[in-house]
Amino acid sequence: MELQFEEHVQERAVLVGLNADCFKADQTATDETLEELEALLETAGGFCTAKVLQNRHTPDAHSFIGEGKAQEVRMLIEATASTMAVFDNELSAGQIRALEEILGVTVLDRSALILDIFAQRAKTREGRLQVELAQYKYLLPRLSGMGTSLSRQGGGIGTRGPGETKLESDRRHIRERIARLEGELKQVRQVRGVQRERRMKNSVPVVAIVGYTNAGKSTLLNQLTGAGIPANNRLFDTLDTTSRQLTVSDNLDVILSDTVGFIAKLPHHLVDAFRATLEELEYADVLLHVIDSADPHRQEHIQVVEKLIAQLAKEGTPVINCYNKADLVEPTDIPIGEDVVAISAKSGGNMNGLLKAIEKALDQGLHHVRICLPYAMGGMVETLHDGAQVKSVDYTADGIEIETVVDEILYGRVREYVIEEL
Repeated sequence: MELQFEEHVQERAVLVGLNADCFKADQTATDETLEELEALLETAGGFCTAKVLQNRHTPDAHSFIGEGKAQEVRMLIEATASTMAVFDNELSAGQIRALEEILGVTVLDRSALILDIFAQRAKTREGRLQVELAQYKYLLPRLSGMGTSLSRQGGGIGTRGPGETKLESDRRHIRERIARLEGELKQVRQVRGVQRERRMKNSVPVVAIVGYTNAGKSTLLNQLTGAGIPANNRLFDTLDTTSRQLTVSDNLDVILSDTVGFIAKLPHHLVDAFRATLEELEYADVLLHVIDSADPHRQEHIQVVEKLIAQLAKEGTPVINCYNKADLVEPTDIPIGEDVVAISAKSGGNMNGLLKAIEKALDQGLHHVRICLPYAMGGMVETLHDGAQVKSVDYTADGIEIETVVDEILYGRVREYVIEEL
């Protein structure tokens, strides 16, 4: 018997964006955001056949881009044998339905495309829970107007995630599912919280890697720790937080955490759903902001990340700006500053400089010492375990010898028992 294999057909899409006078900067479409949308489409496994950027004062209430422009897009779709249209702006359910009727193909907006990529990328249970929660939150306000859109089947872009029976469920069922997912993610946060408390008790600082998607965060984590995380040249390659221990110097170990990449116009429900992952930023002692030095839109992408850092990280957290791929640009293209390090994560260029910057950011008057406590002060051993980094404890005839890294306050309490500064 001859086996039959289903041939995978690559989605061909026309990309459409609306640049409206009434839109805020993070809502409108530009040539640059359409380029990024094309990269997102390729990441999802599709192919861009054409791009259309429409300028209007306000979006059309019915067809978003206006009937005339919609008919032009329809002819373009037919001429290029495209199978879908992807809009760079966020669309309402009614607009999606109207556009599908006019264009005769599947219509997705930027949020739906990003959700599809997340559905492909999520590997751990936590990642899948977060993606499913974001998908349902995206669907819920669109349920009443989506009509036939909800009954899509198949394995193409925009169809991954919740299956057909779930998509056709009523609002009550979806709200129940959202509540259940939020409950499960709450448990994930509790487990993460216990792990975090253990780290804090052991006084192990946390250094979180942040940055625009595809800036080289996973490559940097691999270079520093040998984590072996897949680091491909594609958007959103990392969804699940990976943490590894890193020895910064003889007297400093840290936990280094990779996070999901940021992107312009990242849907709010995605930020909310990935809060369990992104809350690593809130508890980080230092943030490594990885910047693609050769990115033509570097400054805009820096602003996107800085805005999200301000939203998610605790105020006053030191930020080290790591200008990655520094070997691809002129030295004068990289700013000079105390919080700036030029690196090459791929080749390992200037990793020592980065480690020194991390140590400097964390070294707020730390002392690496060996002390000898009298047995009458045995209670201080627990105090040191709670509030310092204890390297070793040895019970000797002379007393309790401890090698530890302490801050100024604890140093003041044990200063008279110091036998060696390390």
